[in-house]
Amino acid sequence: MKKRESIEAYFTRSDGKYIFARWGRPIAPVVFGVQDETLVTLKTAIQSMVVLANHELAETDPEFGSNALFFFFSSWDELIAVNDLDRIIPDLGNLVERLKFIQANQYRVFRFDADGGIKAVFSFICMDKNLFSVSAEILCLNQAVQMFLLWSDDAFKENSPTLITKNGGVILNPIVGDIIRAVYDPTMPLISNDKSHALRVQARIDLLRKN
Repeated sequence: MKKRESIEAYFTRSDGKYIFARWGRPIAPVVFGVQDETLVTLKTAIQSMVVLANHELAETDPEFGSNALFFFFSSWDELIAVNDLDRIIPDLGNLVERLKFIQANQYRVFRFDADGGIKAVFSFICMDKNLFSVSAEILCLNQAVQMFLLWSDDAFKENSPTLITKNGGVILNPIVGDIIRAVYDPTMPLISNDKSHALRVQARIDLLRKN
């Protein structure tokens, strides 16, 4: 696979459309349903993405209060009981039934500013046996990566955003890290629906690697 095609795959959806967007405002995260140790691990993972991208964290968002919400739970049905969640997620009941039917263990809802940049992400993580089998470090870094850009729905089906080193450590997949650094460069567009964007991303990656 050529470099350009490799980049394209991360933002080409299963319907063939190329759709890219990054955050257009500081990220103000909040996490529900985890113990303190996991909370620290997730916030550390988010911080690492922010540093990598030279983006910003904030205590609060002026529109949402918190604009990156993570919900961890053991059953999709628990979402039905969350106060006012149906006001944020339209048709919540049918969505929950669909996610249960396809045996999904995670789902994300993105919201966008008028200019197309990401302004909020709601991440829902159903801790099934598959997710319980991975370490907190892998789980949290994966979640941080997947909320940081509007990736393709197929982006990580074959290639994980994280890797395990020989000594058991957890690191970001190098190509994923390169993409995040490149697309958050101030000279790069906030959004794109054109596959030529992948050429610009690759050129930026090549330049960053040289410097």
